[in-house]
Amino acid sequence: MPVISVITPVHPPSLPYLTEAYESLAAQELPPGWAWEWLVQEDGETGLLDGVLPTDGRVLPGSGRRGGPGVARMMALSRASGELIKALDADDVLAPGALVRDIAALEDPAIGWTTCRVLDLFPDGTTAGVDSDPEEGPIECGAILRYWQHNGYVSSVVAGTLCIRRELLLELGGWMALPASEDTGLVLAANASSDGYFVATCGMYYRKWPGQVTASAAHNDDAERLARMKLIEERAEIMLARRRCPTAPSHTDRGSDPGSAAGT
Repeated sequence: MPVISVITPVHPPSLPYLTEAYESLAAQELPPGWAWEWLVQEDGETGLLDGVLPTDGRVLPGSGRRGGPGVARMMALSRASGELIKALDADDVLAPGALVRDIAALEDPAIGWTTCRVLDLFPDGTTAGVDSDPEEGPIECGAILRYWQHNGYVSSVVAGTLCIRRELLLELGGWMALPASEDTGLVLAANASSDGYFVATCGMYYRKWPGQVTASAAHNDDAERLARMKLIEERAEIMLARRRCPTAPSHTDRGSDPGSAAGT
C-alpha cells in the first residue's frame, strides 16, 4: 500500500494548535489504496507530546536532542515509511483535498515535488490570500529560485506546503542545517534539481499569531537572515548549474509580496 508521510516538528509554543492540525489531517480523503501516517517530532526530549496526541495508529510520535526544526524534521524522516513526504507545521491546518491533489500531481514521473496555494489564517478566524502565486501547473527547474532572487528573498511559493518524493528529498540532503529557513532552502534546492508542480487550489491555512517562529526577533535579525539567504542561494545555484536546467525566468517571475513570510 502506498503511503504519504506527513512530518510535523513541534516546540512548546505551537503545542496548543496540534489538535487542529491532526483534525485537518484525519479529514483528508485519499485515492483508493493510499494511506497516510503522521510523524510528530518534538524538538527536544522533555515529554512534550505525552498525553497530547490522539489514540490513532497512524500517529507516530518521537523526540530527540534539541536541534531546531530542521533536525526535528530529519529525525522524523528516519521513522517515515512513505514514498511521498508532506510537510505540515504544528500551527498550520490542511485544507480539504490537499493530500489527494499532491498525490495526483506526483503521478507524473517528471514531477519531483509540489507546493500549493495557502490562505493566511488570522486569530479572529478570517483568511486572506496573496497575489504572488504561480499559475496552476508545472514549475520549471530554476523558476522559483529566480523569483526569490529578484524579489528580495521572498518566494512565490510557501515552503511549508511542500510534498516531495522521498528519494529526491534524500538526494538533496533533506532540510538544511540552519536555525530557520531550512524549509525554504529545501524548496529552492528541489526547484534547482527537478521540475515541480503548483496546485492553485488552497491546500493549507497558514496561521498568523504572535508566537510563530517567523514573527520572532531572532528570525528577522538582519545579519543572520542574510547569512541564511547566502547559503540557500549558493547551494541552489550550484545544484542548478550541475543539472544544466533552464535559468530563464518563467511564469512565476512576477511582482513580489513584501508582506509575506513565505520565503524567509
